[in-house]
Amino acid sequence: MKKTTFAILSSILTIIPLYAQKTNTIANNLTIYNDVLRNLDSYYVDTLNYDKLLENSVGYMLAQIDPYTIYIPKSETDDLRFMTTGEYGGIGSIITQQKDGVYISEPYEGMPAQRNGLKAGDRIIEIDGKSTKDKSLSDVSSMLKGKPNSKITVKVQRPNNKKQLTFTFTREKIQIDPIIYSAVIAPHIGYIHLTEFTDNAAQEVKKTIQQLNQQDSLQSLIIDLCDNGGGIIDEAINIVGLFVPKGTVVVSTKGRTKSGNRLYKTTLEPLYPNLKLAILVNQNSASASEIVAGSIQDLDRGVIIGNRTFGKGLVQSIKPIAEDGHIKITTAKYYTPSGRCIQAIDYSNRNEDGSVGRVPDSLTHEFKTTKGRIVRDGGGITPDIEVKNDKNVSITYYLTIQHAFFNYATIYEQKHPNIDTPDKFELTNDDIADFEKYLQEINFTYKTETELALKKVEDLAKIEGLDSIAKQEFEKLRQKLTPTLHQAIQDNIEDIKIELGCEIIKRYYFQKGSVKFLLRYDKGLQKAIEELQDEN
Repeated sequence: MKKTTFAILSSILTIIPLYAQKTNTIANNLTIYNDVLRNLDSYYVDTLNYDKLLENSVGYMLAQIDPYTIYIPKSETDDLRFMTTGEYGGIGSIITQQKDGVYISEPYEGMPAQRNGLKAGDRIIEIDGKSTKDKSLSDVSSMLKGKPNSKITVKVQRPNNKKQLTFTFTREKIQIDPIIYSAVIAPHIGYIHLTEFTDNAAQEVKKTIQQLNQQDSLQSLIIDLCDNGGGIIDEAINIVGLFVPKGTVVVSTKGRTKSGNRLYKTTLEPLYPNLKLAILVNQNSASASEIVAGSIQDLDRGVIIGNRTFGKGLVQSIKPIAEDGHIKITTAKYYTPSGRCIQAIDYSNRNEDGSVGRVPDSLTHEFKTTKGRIVRDGGGITPDIEVKNDKNVSITYYLTIQHAFFNYATIYEQKHPNIDTPDKFELTNDDIADFEKYLQEINFTYKTETELALKKVEDLAKIEGLDSIAKQEFEKLRQKLTPTLHQAIQDNIEDIKIELGCEIIKRYYFQKGSVKFLLRYDKGLQKAIEELQDEN
């Protein structure tokens, strides 16, 4: 007994100095921080914004840890609520920033902005009498938000309209539906496009399946998680629980504290134990999306189709801190039923320059699914069936980032009061010719990375005295690598028709219409239908 007591006391005495050392280190650094602030307050030549200094310094500190551990000040409480519930007080519209200001990008169908006449392409001039000039996207977003039932006045400049337009209406509680679009996509095959895992996602999925079942008794279901960045882990568990036996382990988490170590099991009997499943994923499917895809794959419950997912295997918890702020902090890593962690980047081991890299395939480990198929950790969920993305960085990319598709769609909508439905709409050759004419009018130009690289080689050759020798070759290469605008459009005409068509569709049929339009060209969806219809 004495030996045991002595051993325990020895352990405690060993731990105390280590704890004290850590506490002293933190205290010393806080003293330094306070002294820096005191000296700034006493001697700095200009007046300082201490709230902004604190926010920036805390933000920079947390950014050195990982991108997901962030400080949320009191002023961003609405953003915190939106993270977890998909709910906020505002006008119900996506906004975007261009060189000359902030624009209405996508008014949500049926919400205040759209119902009261605001349109995609409207440049926001004033909000409640305050100018938006030189305001950031974040600033304008904050100005648009407010308590539900509060009045807001928005002044905009609409293209091809000399007068500025003023709209006064009431903010509302905006609840974003996690399901943009659903349909019976083929005989007895349902389709659900789930955009995020907010606190009502599982209930919405359940309700949508019931509705699709009433339309055409389902034998199969496609859940589209492409571009779904995740959300609440419990919603992912509940969605998987619709299809697997009660008590099934869907995911486990491991952290530094006991609270970070958990097994997440399904709690209810499945409603659809025999429904055939296909899960669509891409490189932007992350976090809770990967929990759903990874567990369905590990349990051999369905087929995963698309591209390798993002690889976010880190769990965040939101903790309250002083002054009504919060910190969203990474508290654990999560593991799929086979035991694999799909985290792609090890933020704890950085290079000397501070950069981080993905886990190389050579360092990944093998795990086995319920039926013995081999799966691997170390970087997202690799689909059972990969659908290659044929798109490359072409003129389409530069048209997107320079807002050419967006701005032309505004002009197109003003000229065309009505268009065909999303499942039938097609851009004609005349439409493409008109788009090319528009690009010429705005003097659209772009330089590819290849052109920029060639310029660097030419500059280097000049320094080394080799430019005269290779002058003709450089000129020939430049001509080959610099297609005319017309040629570049013709070489990428199918991609341009899809991207421009999607932007135009949004003006008439909103998000739901754009999804329906894009599904016509979705190779992953086509493959999923093919697989689900295959009796083998």
